[in-house]
Amino acid sequence: MSNDTALFLGQFLRAPTTIGALAPSSRRLAAAVCAPVPERGEPTVVELGPGTGSFTSEIQQRLGGRGHHLAVEVNEPMARLLSERFPTVDVAHADAARVGELLSERGLRQADVVVSGLPWAAFPQKVQHELLDAVAAAMGQGAAFTTFSYIHAIPLSSARRFRALLAERFEEVVPGRTVWRNTPPAFVFHARRPRP
Repeated sequence: MSNDTALFLGQFLRAPTTIGALAPSSRRLAAAVCAPVPERGEPTVVELGPGTGSFTSEIQQRLGGRGHHLAVEVNEPMARLLSERFPTVDVAHADAARVGELLSERGLRQADVVVSGLPWAAFPQKVQHELLDAVAAAMGQGAAFTTFSYIHAIPLSSARRFRALLAERFEEVVPGRTVWRNTPPAFVFHARRPRP
C-alpha cells in the first residue's frame, strides 16, 4: 500500500463524508477531470478537495507556471502534505464553501476553472446546495466547472440530486466517458456558464 493510499484510508475511516474515497484518483481520471484547464493565458484555477494531489499534479503540468492555482482542502493532514509536495501551489486549509472569500483575500476576482474532487454524493442536500452556490458565485461568466462521480454511486438518490442541481446551476452540463482505469471506475461532468 502506498503512503498516499494509507493516508487516504486512514482519513476516510476518521471522516468518510468529507474524504469520500479510499484511494487517490488515477492519472487517467486526473487527465479527464483537468481537461478544461486552459493551455494559454494566466487563468485562475481553483481546486476543491485536492486530497494528496492527483489532480494538483495534472493542473500544475497543464499550467506550466502560468496563472494562479488555489487548492482548498478541509483535511489538515492532507493540506499539510499538499503544501510540502507542491510548494508553488497556493494551498488553503479551509472549507470549500469559503471559495469566494478565499479568492477575494488573494485579490482574485473570479475563478476561470473550478476542478472538484469533493465527494458530492456523500453530502446531504443542504451541503450540496451551499457548496455549489458558493462555487457558481465564485466563477466568471464563461468559466468551467468539472467534477466526477464513482460509477457505483449512480443509483444513489444523493447522486441523482447532485446531477439535477448541476443542471439548475449551469447552462451546459456534459457527462464524459467512464474512466475504467480508476479504483473504483468513475465518470466526469463538465459544466459551463454558471447561471446567475
